[in-house]
Amino acid sequence: MNGKEKDAPTRRDFLKLAATGAPAAAVAASTGAATASEAEAPGEGLRETAQVLAYYESARF
Repeated sequence: MNGKEKDAPTRRDFLKLAATGAPAAAVAASTGAATASEAEAPGEGLRETAQVLAYYESARF
């Protein structure tokens, strides 16, 4: 094999993985976008919890 390692990934292996991974990534992106838009409720903002108020205090100059 011209002195190359047998386990080294090749360009052909990369293209095979890219071809099979692209549709899976598209499906994941389309289903993730739907759930993200459903999670946002209009009119609600950031809830002022104790952690958020502590951050506001620490961020003041």
